[in-house]
Amino acid sequence: MPETMPIPIADDLICPHAEGIALLASRERATGRLCFPARPKEDTRYDRVVLPRTGRLWSWTVQRFRPKSPPYAGPEAFEPYGVGYIELDRALIVEGRLVDVAFDALEIGMMMRVVPLPFTLTDGTPRASFGFAPNEGAQP
Repeated sequence: MPETMPIPIADDLICPHAEGIALLASRERATGRLCFPARPKEDTRYDRVVLPRTGRLWSWTVQRFRPKSPPYAGPEAFEPYGVGYIELDRALIVEGRLVDVAFDALEIGMMMRVVPLPFTLTDGTPRASFGFAPNEGAQP
């Protein structure tokens, strides 16, 4: 990952990619089933898989009220945000925050891409998570 990017919020969640980040998953050796997030490397029942970086918006909603605290530890001045399910190309559906897009521009089937998302722990420590942004210029 670039030096300016904080370390991931969790082990085995994201990895560096030439175009930013990619998500890590696991493939169960016995069945071929994909699991996200990735299982620990020590679990020999799974192989590590890097998921596709692009996909289509499968469903979405807008979180318009501050979630309960705890576990939510975000800023007191709450701003609504989009949450979507992205069907990653020929892999699986992943839930994540939607960024860099107006709510009224969201459409089922629109092309999306994985992007790094800054995250701050309750003690102020910066970390990196992931979100999805429109994949402008991609063909539907």
